[in-house]
Amino acid sequence: MESSARSSKELPTILREGTTSEKPTDIRVIASKAFLLPVATRVPLKFGDQILESINCLRVRMSVCDNSGRTAEGWGETPLSVQWAWPSEITYQNRLDSLVEFCQKLKQSWPEHRGSGHPLELGHDFLRNVLPALQRNHNAGARSGEELPYLAALVANSAFDIALHDAYGNLHQVDIYDTYNANYMNRDLAAFLQPAESQSTTISFSGAYPEDFLVFPPPQQLSAWHLVGGLDPLSSSELGDNPPDDGYPLLLREWIETDGLKCLKIKLRGNDMEWDYDRLVQVGKVSLETGVEALSADFNCCVQETSYVNVVLDRLRNEEPAIFERLVYVEQPFEYDLEQRRLDVHQVARRKPLFLDESAHDWQHVRLGYELGWTGVALKTCKTQTGALLSLCWAKAHGMQLMVQDLTNPMLAQIPHVRLAAHAGTIGGVETNAMQFYPEASAREAQIHPGLYRRRKGQVDLSTLSGSGFGYRIDEMNPSHQHHEV
Repeated sequence: MESSARSSKELPTILREGTTSEKPTDIRVIASKAFLLPVATRVPLKFGDQILESINCLRVRMSVCDNSGRTAEGWGETPLSVQWAWPSEITYQNRLDSLVEFCQKLKQSWPEHRGSGHPLELGHDFLRNVLPALQRNHNAGARSGEELPYLAALVANSAFDIALHDAYGNLHQVDIYDTYNANYMNRDLAAFLQPAESQSTTISFSGAYPEDFLVFPPPQQLSAWHLVGGLDPLSSSELGDNPPDDGYPLLLREWIETDGLKCLKIKLRGNDMEWDYDRLVQVGKVSLETGVEALSADFNCCVQETSYVNVVLDRLRNEEPAIFERLVYVEQPFEYDLEQRRLDVHQVARRKPLFLDESAHDWQHVRLGYELGWTGVALKTCKTQTGALLSLCWAKAHGMQLMVQDLTNPMLAQIPHVRLAAHAGTIGGVETNAMQFYPEASAREAQIHPGLYRRRKGQVDLSTLSGSGFGYRIDEMNPSHQHHEV
């Protein structure tokens, strides 16, 4: 969403384009490269009315420099999940082609974006001043009905934004999470965030920095949430004719036993109430029998009216109270454009905590969701590291709960994802499911960080992450196996 420019009186510490950096640690972007890495799923992933059987991951290498001429590189990656970011009747290939073309424009625009500062400041300025115009210009040349939505633009931009944060940490040889404070940043959070009108007299971001809302030291192990997709078999009769024979589990019970799972996220349809209820009960009964402790329900933006969710939850509470008790939260039932369809969701949130996901483009959308009755936010690094951090700070200041959700992140994309979860203080761990759908894609990265790409005792292990930036240990990983330069 584009915001109007503010005056220097409103943002006293903002760096103007062309001005001298305020700190010797400030950087500017000098070059970027982007690559596509195609990955096929071992089993299909269904969410809502979309099915994913393959994906292209966007990998970005960004170069930055400081005023003394020192340079460094950083890496960022995100799956270009067209089905998630751009659900449409337009063909998948047309959507993918448009998104890749937009990635090419981002690659050109980042080095052309003047200004210097901390990556959170540069990332925020790009989101506010460059990305909306880039999206409009891109769509001006598109055929009718093929306009790239803002969520898809965010997903493409996220790999560049993540690479920017990584490069900054690498330049200064510091963990990027140790830089979200006054020692490195030129602006406090008041330069970026405004409290809800109802809280304007009790909440102030003046003098506050992201560090004030982050968890230090971060946990080294996180509970792993397993995704139960709409096509995932629960029994052997559902396996079909040619199930993969690759040594990995196929049935939910096998996954629970193999990985010691305690948390399950259940994908629902959102337009078939009986199917959704039956799926919750079926997965819930497996959970009761196997010791799973926590469930969540994801309707993937397909529900039209709040009464749909209320009926499902009330029936579950009355008929299956043990399953209802294990349901920790409900994720994004309704259409993600909050501004166009301002549903009051207070009644739903009284039944179970209600988390924004696709709707949470940025902190301003989180603020609107808060006013409409949403009680939590599912953060994703695929909406940029910058945006995720600012949404985190706004949400925590207003007492909203947090989760960090997956975009089925393999390879490098997994690392910033779990780092965000570790520092966010979520209600319980992190969703992580790339090992379910394309485990071999991360074989190279798993040699360096095995605990991140295999779930053991229901957890992922972050203890191998060390060094500067996001702690990729990129020199050991040799990320030169790009398949196609964008």
